[in-house]
Amino acid sequence: MTQLMDTPLSRPVWRSRRSLLLAGAAAAIGVVVLLGLNLATGARSSLRTPAASVTLAAATPGVFHDFTTLRAKVVPRDVVYLDSLEGGQVAQVLAQAGDVVAAGQPLVKFRNTQLELEVLDREGRLSESITQLQAYEKQLEDARVANEKAAAQIDYDIVRLQRDAARADTLIAKGYVPRQRYEAVHDELEHNRRLLPLQASINREEEMLRRRQLPQLKAELANLQASLAVARSKLDSLILRAPVAGKLADMHLNLGEIRNRGERLGQIVPDSGYKIEARVDEYYLDRVRVGQTGEVDVGGRAFPLRVTRVDPQVKDATFQVELAFEGPSPREITSGQALEGRLTLGGDRNGLVLPAGPFLERTGGDWVMVLDAGGHRAEKRRIKIGRRSAEQVEVLSGLRPGERIITSDYTGFDKVEQVVLTN
Repeated sequence: MTQLMDTPLSRPVWRSRRSLLLAGAAAAIGVVVLLGLNLATGARSSLRTPAASVTLAAATPGVFHDFTTLRAKVVPRDVVYLDSLEGGQVAQVLAQAGDVVAAGQPLVKFRNTQLELEVLDREGRLSESITQLQAYEKQLEDARVANEKAAAQIDYDIVRLQRDAARADTLIAKGYVPRQRYEAVHDELEHNRRLLPLQASINREEEMLRRRQLPQLKAELANLQASLAVARSKLDSLILRAPVAGKLADMHLNLGEIRNRGERLGQIVPDSGYKIEARVDEYYLDRVRVGQTGEVDVGGRAFPLRVTRVDPQVKDATFQVELAFEGPSPREITSGQALEGRLTLGGDRNGLVLPAGPFLERTGGDWVMVLDAGGHRAEKRRIKIGRRSAEQVEVLSGLRPGERIITSDYTGFDKVEQVVLTN
């Protein structure tokens, strides 16, 4: 009995090999299943998000209204800036911001001692030059008069001597006049006859010279006198006057302060009406043109507008548009007032439309997350859109009427193929 209990029992060899084969097969099947699950998960990467955190909208047939919203402000149609022409110390303030001023009305008086001395020195030198030119002009005129007198004297002497010679010829034949007297009269007459063409030639040459110099002289005198007027006007520039009538704005000066030349002192807003300035999203830059129409809401009433200028410079992802009222400006608006309205970009058109939403900022309208029939899973799909407005998107292809998409923010959706909506 003891021998039988101490003898070890052994399993059959065929049974051990069968167990090993079964274990290996089970392991292989498990690996295949795991690989299949991993491949399926990699092919359809997904993101789980609460359904309450997204916004859904359906693509519906309807009318696409091609416009963009306007967030605008009222600005004066015309603004005249006031700059310091010469600068100096503020000696007197004659008008304040908010005053209604007339054209030419004095606004500010400056004191500038250095400018006053410069103007006096300039006036002195210009006056001296003008005096010299006027003296030379007088010399030319005196020379002309003297030449004419000389020619007239020679003519007179010739006439007088001709008479004396005729009398001398009669008297010398009778012996009443000495020979010497007779010859002196004839010699003087001959001398004057020879002198007359010489004097005439001198007169012609000097007259031609005078006529050439006189226009130049007068032009130089005019320039000097204009320079003198400009020099004196510099002193007038120490008084700032209103160039146009209107309301004075943005001018705040204190007595005794120093303002430099060219410094902006304020502005005048003429009573010429208002215009509208608006910033528009850069997406519409190639679609906004001068002449397009829009409207703005003022006190619950819509007032028509027309685009008058488009500034193509983009700043902070927007560009500026100026619009004018089609008709008189509303009485109740004021400068700086904020208004809302819309700008028409094109005509209305029937088609498949979606509500505009934050999804456009990340996708640009190239793809969307489309909800399945059960409403629990949204898959990425390529679409093609047409025109966009502030409220609508025109769908050209990729969606069918009634299909719903996620229209809220797509942050985190870029690298996934589907979004699972959880409760």
